[in-house]
Amino acid sequence: MTLTELLILLVIAGICGSLAQALVGYSHGGCLVSIVLGLIGALIGTWLARLMGLPELIAIQIGNQSFPLIWAIIGAALFVAVLNLLSRRGRPRL
Repeated sequence: MTLTELLILLVIAGICGSLAQALVGYSHGGCLVSIVLGLIGALIGTWLARLMGLPELIAIQIGNQSFPLIWAIIGAALFVAVLNLLSRRGRPRL
């Protein structure tokens, strides 16, 4: 994987992570957090899709790597929702 392909992958992961944060309504962090959420979401989403026997819906081919867009957004949204639930436990509700 070349440097250009890695940068393109990180930009796409950042977009997927920020979309997932927008879907859940929880935003904590900036661009780097969105990139990490997009990459973690791709791992979680792909794992869940394979576990349930679902196909890769929309995937972008970057070099010789495939990045699943839909599963990355779904996985990141699930991950952000879990983080949101865990971070609200210690706060009193008014």
